[in-house]
Amino acid sequence: MIQLGASFEIEFSFTQEQVNDFCKISGDFNPLHWDESFASTTPFKKPIIHGALIASVFSKVMGMDFPGSGSVYLKQVSEFKRPLYVGQTYRAFFQVVSINDVKHTAEISTQVFELERGKIMVDGVASVMHANLF
Repeated sequence: MIQLGASFEIEFSFTQEQVNDFCKISGDFNPLHWDESFASTTPFKKPIIHGALIASVFSKVMGMDFPGSGSVYLKQVSEFKRPLYVGQTYRAFFQVVSINDVKHTAEISTQVFELERGKIMVDGVASVMHANLF
């Protein structure tokens, strides 16, 4: 059983090739994500990673690591506070904030931090179901 307050963290980064692949998979070809020349004219100054690609880290963790195999990822709410960039390493942190024993569900905070300065980049919460762990 996973207890209230249990946590997990993982470091991750994305390459421009992965971002370009996500453009193809999602159909989101906004030049802000792949065109350095265009992105240089924006407040971000360089291409930024899609929010949905960042959220894919949450999906990977929920399904594979914490709570892991057998879990059903029910909901995600995320606030993207700062842009994430290709080639930088980030830390995703997860913590169980509530458990519903009857429904076998939990709410898990989902946060992303920049490693260099420790600033929070993404703040959110997920709902997950697991018949054996909650």
